[in-house]
Amino acid sequence: MAEYCTLYVTVRDKAEAVSLSRKLIKEKLIACANISGDILSVYDWDGKICEDSERAIIMKTRKKLAGKVTVRIKELHSYETPCIVQWDITGGSAEYLTWLGANLLTIE
Repeated sequence: MAEYCTLYVTVRDKAEAVSLSRKLIKEKLIACANISGDILSVYDWDGKICEDSERAIIMKTRKKLAGKVTVRIKELHSYETPCIVQWDITGGSAEYLTWLGANLLTIE
């Protein structure tokens, strides 16, 4: 089973992306966040097709922390129903994964 995962999260703008990422890193819930440039999201909301500019964040964390990270994102996020999707990290650079683990809360 994978020890680490990424969380894909979308937010309203760069300021929210940076603020959310900084808080989660400070709390050691994530070790790193990659924030995209503007993306165009097209989706159905309440029966209407919407188009909005957003930012995407890829957050790296320990799989055992993903639930806590998700709860914290929901507490801090500006959306009623934020996009939070989890993908397992099934491999990668051993040195990077060691760094990742060293920068996260330890969960037994």
